[in-house]
Amino acid sequence: MTTTAPSPLRILVADLLDQVGARRSVALEVQRPGIGAGDVVVAPEAPIALDLVAERVPEGVVVRGVVTAPWTAACARCLAPASGQVEVHVDELFEPAPEPGETYLLDGDHIDLEPLVRDAIVLELPAVAHCRDDCAGLCPQCGVDLNQTECDCVADDSDPRWAALGSLEL
Repeated sequence: MTTTAPSPLRILVADLLDQVGARRSVALEVQRPGIGAGDVVVAPEAPIALDLVAERVPEGVVVRGVVTAPWTAACARCLAPASGQVEVHVDELFEPAPEPGETYLLDGDHIDLEPLVRDAIVLELPAVAHCRDDCAGLCPQCGVDLNQTECDCVADDSDPRWAALGSLEL
């Protein structure tokens, strides 16, 4: 029988549950299995930093603070490596009967920050990654990296769907 190590993101909050207004800081640096959206990912070995405060409220436990993680991808314009960092402010409620898509589960005297961290990071990752803001990309004709060299290709901006209209005499 194999046993898995307890998740560092599963937090005991029994000390908070006795009194509304009780609060505690939660500062962690963890590594999680790859988190991502499309080609933009937080690698499994990348450190994810959490600087949070858990506070008891009448409905359950509110977690507020910042989640920070580095991301990597291939540039959408030139395919060179691209990277950056997301810094997400979170303000989420953990309650015994969570609203799907709205709140998270307060499981007895524990909260699991894993879904919160995953959701926050995925929603903040860039939809399209670029190696730099002024990336020129690849030439659509010859494929040369326009950031490193120029090519002699002539850009053809005509749309073949409109070609028949070019022969009209007005």
